[in-house]
Amino acid sequence: MWSVPKAISLFTHRGHPLIIDMVSEHASPLAVLGGADGGGQNVHVAALAVALGRRGHQITVFTRRSDESLPDKVRIAPGVTVEHVSAGPPRSVPKDELLPYMPEFGRHLGRRWHSRRPDVIHAHFWMSGLAALAAAPEFELPVAQTFHALGVVKRRYQSSSDSSPPERRRLESQIAREAGLIIATCSDEVHELCALGVQPESVTVIPCGVDLERFRASGPVAPRGHRPRVLSLGRLVPRKGVDTVIEAMAHVPGAELLIAGGPAMPELGPDPEVRRLRELARVRGVTDRVVFLGQVRHDDAAALMRSADVIVSVPWYEPFGMVPVEAMACGIPVIGSAVGGHLDTISDGFTGLLVRPRDPAALAGRLRDLLGDRRWRASLGRAGAARAQTRYSWERIAALTETAYERLNTARLRSAAEGARS
Repeated sequence: MWSVPKAISLFTHRGHPLIIDMVSEHASPLAVLGGADGGGQNVHVAALAVALGRRGHQITVFTRRSDESLPDKVRIAPGVTVEHVSAGPPRSVPKDELLPYMPEFGRHLGRRWHSRRPDVIHAHFWMSGLAALAAAPEFELPVAQTFHALGVVKRRYQSSSDSSPPERRRLESQIAREAGLIIATCSDEVHELCALGVQPESVTVIPCGVDLERFRASGPVAPRGHRPRVLSLGRLVPRKGVDTVIEAMAHVPGAELLIAGGPAMPELGPDPEVRRLRELARVRGVTDRVVFLGQVRHDDAAALMRSADVIVSVPWYEPFGMVPVEAMACGIPVIGSAVGGHLDTISDGFTGLLVRPRDPAALAGRLRDLLGDRRWRASLGRAGAARAQTRYSWERIAALTETAYERLNTARLRSAAEGARS
């Protein structure tokens, strides 16, 4: 007769509330968005945790303490607590410099799991997986892994400008083999994982979601003038392709481009990426039609989106891309680069348009087409809103994630049974 560890057997009663520990070493649910390391992963972790909490589960999100004044624990929603882990200096550190602090992070997790065993661990980003997998085996705890971005893809597109630790590719492959289940955010990621030697049956695809109460077609609209408005929203880093949008605007006469993201307005001037983009706008002769808004609160993003005629998101590569889905939910047509998650979320010609990345001429042509056809914009907007409603609600994503956790548990039960019988 074999026995199942208590931490695993809690899964066996379908509908039983779970104790879920999420590990998100650099992307805190409490972070302000728009900075170099503050973006879609922060939103994803926070929204998924809250949605799972609404379904009756107990979630703790472990994230690194980046300020000594932060409290040890913060309750952000019913059933959801953020716990700050002391690992490395209590200040902001670029995520690509955090690897040396992951052993300390893992030791903290081990101490917590000695006193309180979760039912499932969900690691977000590769370094979170490293910390979680260092501590989980002692407790026979199942680990689900979401990478959010793969180092091999980042290196392919950023080459020598990739600041990831040199160990990243090797360690990501190790994490992918050791995790009980990989939750990919798009189908393109599955192909990348398989190229690393991961078995397809160990991967499931669950996209990111969108807050449909905040991002919807009706609601407040940010002020605007008479010019056709193009909006680019997101982190201001080279791979996001904002320079492509600026170059395209030189061939879209009369339209204005609003660029939201980056540091807060008072810090925009000295920011290196902002300076590069402003110089490009000057060279292309569009300075008078390009406006840098700086950091925009997530609460204000929907009103800004609803003020646009077209929203553009043309990164070189994109593991998922939340901005196009949020734009679609607001009923605004989106033009996205034909990469990564955009290939899943944007139905070309039906909910939005896809263009080659780093191709200003192609983007300019699509912008002129859309800005010149109000009915087409309205049609794309309606279809996009319907797609967001049916596919990307956080309630649906949370339900799919529950199913993934059940799949992970089934695999653990099978492994425990085989181990006990051998």
